[in-house]
Amino acid sequence: MNSSEEIAVSGMSAGRSAMRMGPAELVQAAAMARRFYLEGKSKIQIAEEFGVSRFKVARVLETALERDLVRIEIRVPAELDAERSDALRARYGLRHAVVVESPAEAEETPDPENLGEVAADLLGELVNEGDVLGLAWGRSTIHMAAALDRLPPCTVVQLTGVYDAGTAERGSVEAVRRAAQVSGGDAHPIYAPMLLPDAATAAALRSQTGIARAFEYFDKVTVACVSIGSWEPGISTVHDMLSDEERAHYASLGVAAEMSAHLFDAEGRRIGRDLGERCITVKTDQLRRIPEVVAIAGGQRKAAAIDAVLRSGLVTSLVTDTSAADYLLTAGQAPKPALSRQDPDGV
Repeated sequence: MNSSEEIAVSGMSAGRSAMRMGPAELVQAAAMARRFYLEGKSKIQIAEEFGVSRFKVARVLETALERDLVRIEIRVPAELDAERSDALRARYGLRHAVVVESPAEAEETPDPENLGEVAADLLGELVNEGDVLGLAWGRSTIHMAAALDRLPPCTVVQLTGVYDAGTAERGSVEAVRRAAQVSGGDAHPIYAPMLLPDAATAAALRSQTGIARAFEYFDKVTVACVSIGSWEPGISTVHDMLSDEERAHYASLGVAAEMSAHLFDAEGRRIGRDLGERCITVKTDQLRRIPEVVAIAGGQRKAAAIDAVLRSGLVTSLVTDTSAADYLLTAGQAPKPALSRQDPDGV
């Protein structure tokens, strides 16, 4: 990033020392330091903007000095874009937004694998000992789980069924097992398809012992990790699982995005609720009560879908890339803050 500003931020090294800072800490330290040292804002003003105490602001600024983060220019690790991250956080009222640089040749690739690596670092920062971590189906969450190298002791539960029961061992089930292995906690996978032929079959599966046990943890989840899909082939798991007639039906309702088998229009309103009755998945009202819901999604082809899901108020934090971020920062009227967890459609 080219800048003449008088702050530099570094520290996201490949090592695992106690001095290592996570991506959200780095982005927040850069933003607060910029406000204080370059824009002349007081600690009270910064505290009001970020929703923390002035004492927290003082500690962050002190840490920036102690760890040699404040230098001549704003300089985060090459893969993180601090300015876009801060702007995206403010625009959508997110708790954390981490924007990763996208290689030019991969701008149109949905969910570049480096998103999973950064999300793994973010989860290591957000999850505390004793938490319940929920993982929904998605390529990005699978990449994230594969990149995990640190998690405090926690319980890990699967939030959705799988795309194909025959590939469960290589997909979300394995992601849950991997996260539990890293944390040393218990794993609660779900060996069932995400989408069933009808509501009765889905209800019968939910009552099975193993699946019911996982469902019991849904109201205990403290941090969730989800993926977002656009309504087009190869970019939405649900889209690919439906018949042509069903796709046309939901398209006629204005579907713009899906997350954890729930459909949303461009304004973030949930539509096609009948589909949810056929799915093995966490409910939207349960997602809304989870303190931290991290979405991992990027690429130009997913940008509009990301915007739609963020407008739903279900997501509190986002890991994305510059390709999607550039769209999100200019996408229509600014949405309502997600931190309020507003329920625009009574979900």
